[in-house]
Amino acid sequence: MTASDWGDWANYTASPLRAFENELGVQAPIGFFDPFGMTKDGDMEAFKRRRATELKNGRVAMLATMGYIVPEYFRFPGFCSPSEGVKFADIPNGLAAISKVPAAGWTQWFLFLGLIEKGVFTYDPTRSPGDFKNAGVLGVPNGSTMVPGEGRNRKLNSELANG
Repeated sequence: MTASDWGDWANYTASPLRAFENELGVQAPIGFFDPFGMTKDGDMEAFKRRRATELKNGRVAMLATMGYIVPEYFRFPGFCSPSEGVKFADIPNGLAAISKVPAAGWTQWFLFLGLIEKGVFTYDPTRSPGDFKNAGVLGVPNGSTMVPGEGRNRKLNSELANG
């Protein structure tokens, strides 16, 4: 059986899969890619939630990758914890750092990330997934924004394809 046996895709205009063909991230030559059929019901709210989750996970992964690369070339001078005598230079790269950073340091990180998640980058259903009012270029809070147009769409498509 060949694709021509199924008929012309252009004739399936009522297909729920068509609902997402014009969304960001849909790129040639594949088009809208949903190998597990998670969007076959055409539910736009579920699609937006999944897209926002996809973007967030991709952004976290990119930051985690930078967290592995940057310490190879740069370390802050001074102490991470003066009270415990832990210098930034004493903290190893990768997962070994988990046991070296004091608990108060991890607590500060979790509080900071919670503030960013719930206070700065809040979900707005009127905006596209991953587009936060207070997030500028590279996610810098209240920073400059990308000018709408083809360049912006190209950058957002790249983030979805590679993030």
